[in-house]
Amino acid sequence: MESIYQNIHQDLIDRCKENDKSAQFSIYKLYYKAMFNSAYRILKNETDAEDIMQESFLKAFKKIDTYRGEVTFGVWLKRIVVNRSLDELRKKKEHFSELNDGVTSDLTDDSTSNEPFNYSIDEVKWAINQLADGYRVVLNLFLIEGYDHEEIASILNISNSTSRSQYLRAKRKLRELLLNKKAKTIALN
Repeated sequence: MESIYQNIHQDLIDRCKENDKSAQFSIYKLYYKAMFNSAYRILKNETDAEDIMQESFLKAFKKIDTYRGEVTFGVWLKRIVVNRSLDELRKKKEHFSELNDGVTSDLTDDSTSNEPFNYSIDEVKWAINQLADGYRVVLNLFLIEGYDHEEIASILNISNSTSRSQYLRAKRKLRELLLNKKAKTIALN
């Protein structure tokens, strides 16, 4: 099967398939920062993220013959990192709660708020890191990693409605954390 995507680093990928260590190192240098960041956003622990990133590269190089070019190499590699990160969370017994059938009010999007969004990147990062793992993971997968709710549901082995619910709840909690932090800052000044 011929690749659908033209990878700008196809020569390196081909050399990796031949177990060329210098090509593997070149691929590592090209992608390690992005892959570490993806793992860190999910795990919220630098050491764990570093370990998962390294394991993911090893797995990718071992399984590189399965890469068929149906997506870009970076997307393929990121999927390995995300899946390994989620496996690590599961191993630590972090579970994602299923949506209760009776809770329909949480499924409405409250993005119609007229409140201006005036927060720094550091404030938003702080608030994201305060979220419960289930909220944080779904929020990161949707907003930062670019997965849709169907993909998130498949990755996390949850229903599509649970993904949407966790995302909406995460947005609300994020807004609440930011508002509370801003209120405390104003009160202190």
